[in-house]
Order: sequence, then C-alpha cells, then structure tokens
Amino acid sequence: MIANLNTLPLDEKIQLVEDLWDSIAEEKAVLPISKEQKRELNSRLEAYALDNNKGREAKLVFADIRRKL
Repeated sequence: MIANLNTLPLDEKIQLVEDLWDSIAEEKAVLPISKEQKRELNSRLEAYALDNNKGREAKLVFADIRRKL
C-alpha cells in the first residue's frame, strides 16, 4: 500500500493526508492518556501557572525561527 502511495503526484498525496487528518479529527473517541502522561501534564500546567513568564508572542517566535533558517 505504501509503495502505491509513493507513486501518487504530490498534490494527491497532500489531499490524501488532509482527508485522513480530517477523518481523525472527526472521531468522537479520545485516546486515553496514561497516569504518567497525566502526571506530566499536571506538572507542566502547575509550572506554567507559577511562572511569571507566560511566553512570547507567536509572531516573534516565528520571526526568530525564520532568521535562523
């Protein structure tokens, strides 16, 4: 199957990926997370809440990335 996909033109591959992604997004079921993942998420959320630095504007982050490319 993968070999067949590799023969598709780029625009068709992109459309296929978009269609697949849309079908995943429409799924009602949410994948469960493990206890370890939940602990890590809670830890990060707590660290974020305690930190006075709430991050940077996205446009500044993207500008920095573009300069480094």
